[in-house]
Amino acid sequence: MTSEPAAADGPAVMHIGEVATRTELSLRSLRHWDEVGLLRPSGRTDGGFRLYTESDVEKILVIRRMKPLGFTLEQMSAAMRDLETVRDPAAADRHDVARERLVGILADAGERREKLERQLAMADEFIDLLGQQLS
Repeated sequence: MTSEPAAADGPAVMHIGEVATRTELSLRSLRHWDEVGLLRPSGRTDGGFRLYTESDVEKILVIRRMKPLGFTLEQMSAAMRDLETVRDPAAADRHDVARERLVGILADAGERREKLERQLAMADEFIDLLGQQLS
């Protein structure tokens, strides 16, 4: 499926297949994220097909980057809400609280990345060991 222009004053929209291809995610993941409220598409066709905007794709890519770090759906959802809050000038009264939570998520993400780095180093050692044994 291809992109379709929205109304003359609205953003261009994409069907779920194009979004899945662009984000390297499965249709199943995108549908699940919609069903659980993690990321709802910006619209639907008259037939009920999901329509995504470029802004939706950017949000999906943020979530996709959180997945390998092992964040839960609830944690990802909270982070996305806080990111939306700090970007929203009308929510200035909540910026400090949202930023504080995001600082915590940043620290947590750093720790999770370090753990993945250690696991990757172990995997590299195993691959090297096997390679030496088979040489």
